[in-house]
Amino acid sequence: MNVLRVGDDALLVEVASGDEAEALRAELLRRRAEGSLAAREIVPAARTVLLDGLTDPAGVARELTAAEVPAAPPRTGDVVEIPVRYDGPDLADVAAHWGVAEREVARIHAGTEFRVAFCGFAPGFGYLTGLPARYDVPRRAAPRTAVPAGSVALAGPYTGVYPRSSPGGWQLIGTTEAVLWDHTRVPAALLSPGTRVRFVPRGHRGDP
Repeated sequence: MNVLRVGDDALLVEVASGDEAEALRAELLRRRAEGSLAAREIVPAARTVLLDGLTDPAGVARELTAAEVPAAPPRTGDVVEIPVRYDGPDLADVAAHWGVAEREVARIHAGTEFRVAFCGFAPGFGYLTGLPARYDVPRRAAPRTAVPAGSVALAGPYTGVYPRSSPGGWQLIGTTEAVLWDHTRVPAALLSPGTRVRFVPRGHRGDP
């Protein structure tokens, strides 16, 4: 664990993996809830956690440096279900990379419980983990200039859903009509760090 000072009242904690970042975030949220940590924001990323609004950043840094990252707690909370039609233009490429049939990609993906590790890229975009490492896929060699909103996609160890049309290089395996970001909704984002997610199949490419 490496703890870096950021400005006057923030720390950036670097860890070795995404799993450690998720576990550290959960532990920091627990400490804040019990009153032993005063932090305005706790923001996870791929291998870091940002603590902002600290009243004693130096003291918190000493505590974190002396501690070990605890094991991640069991997953709790409601599961957000996202309906998806497995009809993405990269479904065949992903199937070939995995060495399975296209329908097997859908079965494996829909049979996995995901968790939002962190958010970024665009409002409402969550980086979801849960697939075993053997299902990691590379980004496209040539990114698309416009990926449609609602595209369900894979890249590296992550699954994501594009909340709006934007450029992107992820492998597109499906589409959903779920609204990932709605500024009139409270909260505006459907997904937030720690949210449990399941994809519910609504059909496959080639179905009538």
